[in-house]
Amino acid sequence: MKGFSAVSMLEPASSASFASRLDAVAHEVSSLLDRLLGAAAEDDEIVRPARLLDAMRYGSLGGGKRLRPFLVVESAALFGVPASNALMVGAALECIHGYSLVHDDLPAMDNDDLRRGRPTAHKAFDEATAILAGDGLLTFAFDILGRAETHPDPAIRIRLVSMLARASGIGGMTSGQMLDLAAEGRFDQANTSPMTERDVAVLQSMKTGALLRFACRAGPVLGGADADKAGALDRYGGAVGQAFQIADDLLDVEGDTALVGKATGKDAAAGKATMVQVLGIAGAKARLHALVGEAEAALAPFGKAATILVNTARFIAERRS
Repeated sequence: MKGFSAVSMLEPASSASFASRLDAVAHEVSSLLDRLLGAAAEDDEIVRPARLLDAMRYGSLGGGKRLRPFLVVESAALFGVPASNALMVGAALECIHGYSLVHDDLPAMDNDDLRRGRPTAHKAFDEATAILAGDGLLTFAFDILGRAETHPDPAIRIRLVSMLARASGIGGMTSGQMLDLAAEGRFDQANTSPMTERDVAVLQSMKTGALLRFACRAGPVLGGADADKAGALDRYGGAVGQAFQIADDLLDVEGDTALVGKATGKDAAAGKATMVQVLGIAGAKARLHALVGEAEAALAPFGKAATILVNTARFIAERRS
């Protein structure tokens, strides 16, 4: 990939700081998305309308830590996968993530005006354009995964397409959002029952955790890992997915809007089901700490090679934005 140094990206974890590696992947993913979302139509496309393309770029190139692509790159590095392949999967995943944010912010969903410190897509453009931009990003993700640039083996590409579809679709993120809305009493307030800890865990494993888990599972698929090591990263992904959402729940209660980049204090006001609501702040923090321990334990088979992923779990738990 032009301008990308696979050597620098895949150095041993001890030779580079976590922050610099996270920033490097974020830069490379942004550069790749900038190229993929260029104005010129691809083969089999007719034209890329400027307003729709601008909105898609707004929804996917507007900053963010690029944590999901980072997990793809770092999990793939454990198996010697070329960084260029991992970045393509990361870019596809970031398109799905971007689409979910654009749609979640809509008035019919969470009705947010601020995302990453700037107006949400429907505020910067309009609701119809934001809906279409989300649709475009969703479908473009599978365009990216289907390209030979992602992996030379079509069977690997098909496997990744299936995994991402299931992580983001009816058995994953989309239904997680539906469960979240139902828990608010959007559909039948009279019959809304308090959610248990298990109920919230299932909801969050779908709405937030499914894409993070995919990020950790994609590396072993790209690298042809054996079942034991693939399973270890699956367990790691499950733990960090839960940890990410609990950290997010805590930020909504304790975070500073200026640092978080979006409105805080909205979960309780909307009656959202969160671990903070179920366990309290102290209980949620204890659960978060336990999940980081589970994530670290899952990486034991990789030894020091997984240091960056250990640091990622800690970063997820300690983030302030």
